[in-house]
Amino acid sequence: MTISYNWLCDYLPVKPSPEELSVILTAIGLEVESLEKFESVKGSLEGLVIGEVLSVEPHPNADKLRLTRVNIGNGEPLSIVCGAPNVAAGQKVVVAPVGATIYPASGEPMTMKKAKIRGEESYGMICAEDEIGLGASHEGIMVLDPALKPGLTARELFQPAQDWVYEIGLTPNHMDAMSHIGVARDVCAYLNNREKTQAYHVRRPGLNTACAAEQPLQIGVEVKNTEACPRYCGQTITGVKTGPSPAWMQHRLQAIGVRPINNIVDITNYVLHETGQPLHAFDADQIKGGKVVIQNLPTGTPFVSLDGKERKLDEGDLMICDGENNGLCIAGVFGGLNSGVKDTTVNIFLESAYFSATGIRKTSMRHGLRTDAAVRFEKGLDVSLAPFALERAVALIAEIAQGLPASGITDVYPKPVESPSITVTYAYINRLSGHQYAPEQVKNILHSLGFTIHAESDEELRVSPPLYKPDITIPADIVEEIMRIDGLDNIPIPEFVNMVPSRQAQPDKERVKEKIADYLAANGFSEIFTNSITNSQYYTHLDPDSLVKMLNSLSAELDVMRPSMLESGLERIAYNLNRRNDDLLFFEFGKTYTREATGQYPEAAHLSLYLTGQKLPENWVHKPQAVDFYYLKGYVANILQQLALPAPQMTATTVHGLQPAFEVSVNGRTVAVLGGVDGKQLKAFDIKQPVWYADFYWDVILQQLQVKDTFFEEIPKFPAVRRDLALVLDKQVSFAAVETAARSVKTNLLQHINLFDVFESEKLGAGKKSYAVSFTFQNREKTLTDQETDALMGKFIKAFETQLQAEIRK
Repeated sequence: MTISYNWLCDYLPVKPSPEELSVILTAIGLEVESLEKFESVKGSLEGLVIGEVLSVEPHPNADKLRLTRVNIGNGEPLSIVCGAPNVAAGQKVVVAPVGATIYPASGEPMTMKKAKIRGEESYGMICAEDEIGLGASHEGIMVLDPALKPGLTARELFQPAQDWVYEIGLTPNHMDAMSHIGVARDVCAYLNNREKTQAYHVRRPGLNTACAAEQPLQIGVEVKNTEACPRYCGQTITGVKTGPSPAWMQHRLQAIGVRPINNIVDITNYVLHETGQPLHAFDADQIKGGKVVIQNLPTGTPFVSLDGKERKLDEGDLMICDGENNGLCIAGVFGGLNSGVKDTTVNIFLESAYFSATGIRKTSMRHGLRTDAAVRFEKGLDVSLAPFALERAVALIAEIAQGLPASGITDVYPKPVESPSITVTYAYINRLSGHQYAPEQVKNILHSLGFTIHAESDEELRVSPPLYKPDITIPADIVEEIMRIDGLDNIPIPEFVNMVPSRQAQPDKERVKEKIADYLAANGFSEIFTNSITNSQYYTHLDPDSLVKMLNSLSAELDVMRPSMLESGLERIAYNLNRRNDDLLFFEFGKTYTREATGQYPEAAHLSLYLTGQKLPENWVHKPQAVDFYYLKGYVANILQQLALPAPQMTATTVHGLQPAFEVSVNGRTVAVLGGVDGKQLKAFDIKQPVWYADFYWDVILQQLQVKDTFFEEIPKFPAVRRDLALVLDKQVSFAAVETAARSVKTNLLQHINLFDVFESEKLGAGKKSYAVSFTFQNREKTLTDQETDALMGKFIKAFETQLQAEIRK
């Protein structure tokens, strides 16, 4: 929210300094994020003076230059070399003497210095309008009124506007402060509380009654949807002369970042930022049927908005229509192309209405139209403000655009809104705030804010908030207002703080996440953070209805929430490869998003690994060796081991974008998928080297963790025993099948299974291979005997022979 200091002071009974006002605003919860100086002319013409050209002579060394003598009303005339073709003796001009700084309309500022131009000394510059920021013309120097006296400052003559502009960080509940009058109201309440008085009140602008037009122009109003439009005010004005706004209004709008357009549009913007009430002006001659109808049109109805785009309406969009059901404006959001005020407009219909916040929010987001009016409507307005804002705008139109009211105010308000009645006790106020407020101070603050006190006693108050504070519905809201106006800095800090220790839920999710991140970082991985908003073209293989689409996308390439982590990671890999960073180990904690047929939008947490390039940098000790599937599989296994999960099972599967692909399961639930990114996917990202990818389903993993948050155990006292087997198997039998068969033997003594050699030879037989597998056994209670170990190995051999038809090599 942007506030002008000069504008705000119009409504204050006193005028604090800009710095003092900044402190007051921050103290009452309207935090000032920045305070900047505004100048309608950069530099405000400081140091420039009006001079009189006494003489003009040709330059002896340049055909296009002139030697001038200029009287600036202070001491000896200045010798100035000038190249303007229109310079002549007797002219009154703007002079920038030595030491003055000029701020051109384009280019960098320049400070005048004594100079020698083609051998002749020059003590300043005679200025054109573009050279000092007063215009764009550079055809020659500015020639001023001959009656002006030399020595007059340019600042006195042109009177450029200066102001201070506050950027206020408003919280969403402070819609009442989204205007200059609203901020002034809070400042007055602060001053009343500080001075313990009721003397400070907002100086509301006067409503000068304009004469009525000779010819009446009555336009009726019909509200068909009173839920979406609880109140609608309108009035016709004739004889309007459309043109530029006066300089004072343009400067105020420019100070807060609003571009002046014409006097009618500028007045509606001015009243919006003055009062907080959006207005809309229609060209009355474009309203057919002699009336305005507020209604909803069927879904798919075309409407051409003010920006020239045709939009398809939704049945939930509230429309302002004419008597023939033609759309004139999307209510509270955006005007229509043909119904707005133009340079030729003579008669206008001025609207001041109260629209449902929910409806405006949905329509604004649906069409991607975030206007000042929509932002205010969706936060909730003061329903009682509409007539006042309308009268204020009509008075300004009469003053600035010579328009005259051609009808009375039409006010359709079938169900007047009543402010809620809230009872609050002094004990509750003091307990919740942590501060002892005197009853008189509480009442003073509430009075200053516009609250109505219905009943009071020594213990409590029954009050109603003003309609411009629709967010106040419970006693805690009243306490917040009291604390805010008294100043949050006044809340004392107690010597002792009472607190109840909370029990951390186990496992500690953040600690687990940090543990794995530390492990990966220690092993050479770099953590990346990629955008969760991505390109829908990556997911043409998915059902479009399953994608979470952005209603107001940042660009055509960023239009959906990612349903997969793979693509955003490949973008980062491609980015690094294009910059010759070829050896990459990345990990990322992130979320994916989907849309279910039920209309729900589940989010899933993931940990993703991305590997490409070489395992180690090339050097004389190690030969280059590319990362591969087994390198990735080792990290996956180590991560699960770090989390103290039971031994995982890995089986082949099908995953879009991965070839080969495997899934890893623990306790019967899939916790990860891994594999190589297929060539088609790599080509889409212009990646020319293999990439290996693992995706952990982090939510599932957290559910599998043990409740106690310990990832260590005592080292066993008794030694482990290792036995090796050479298994002759069919070539299609994977090591995962060997692990599965081994785990089918029910024993707690098996600690580890490891494949340490694979041998293939025709001597083994056609279609055969040999796995050399080690088995590690350990009993934590005693030393294992050979008989016990042999018995276990016998069970394993039987399982391999039965389930895998394995032969045991002797």
